[in-house]
Amino acid sequence: MTTAPKILAIDDEIQIRRLLQLTLEPNGYQLKFAETGSDGIMMVGSERPELIILDLGLPDMDGITVLKKIREWATIPIIILSVRNTESDIIGCLDAGADDYLVKPFRTGELLARVRTALRHRPRNQEKELFTTHNLSVDLAARIVKKKSEVVKLTATEYSLLALFVRNSGRVLTHNFILEQVWGPAFSKEAQYTRVYVGQLRKKIEDDPANPKILLTESGIGYRLNVEE
Repeated sequence: MTTAPKILAIDDEIQIRRLLQLTLEPNGYQLKFAETGSDGIMMVGSERPELIILDLGLPDMDGITVLKKIREWATIPIIILSVRNTESDIIGCLDAGADDYLVKPFRTGELLARVRTALRHRPRNQEKELFTTHNLSVDLAARIVKKKSEVVKLTATEYSLLALFVRNSGRVLTHNFILEQVWGPAFSKEAQYTRVYVGQLRKKIEDDPANPKILLTESGIGYRLNVEE
């Protein structure tokens, strides 16, 4: 018998906790709650959830502090759920290790979709797996990329960029994160690098580079590798 995925929601707002309960439990998820950041951090260890939903406005500490503390030792998917909707808040959380960001008030259907995506692509040993989506396959162990069974020739940088997206499939990656991971910290402000190389990748892996289905642009933030349902 399959065990229902366990989700830890760290949020002190009773109405949000009730809404999460009404949304998630009928859809087959176990739900645990923490009302403070410190309790949430402890429960990550004791409850071993498969996903965390984290508010930023907690009574004892800022949610981004909780995020950073959890990321010191855990790779569990984390979805931020917050009223804060500025670009700097969203980018700051994604750069700090959040997997996704949803602004309150939220649509329950969208929350469920993002939960499914986060759980489906939670960290695991992907180096030994064949990743496939939209007629594209990437064998990270063999470093082979194919589109419709035909080998795609990539430069070393193009492959490094694609591999980064594959390892973070479904996640929004900010320009800064991509630049630091592929080119190094000295290039963190060179946003044109990501635009140029994503454009080159799209020409090689997309059926229609002008209307991409695999590497999607998150306006003002970065890119997301779209995973086929």
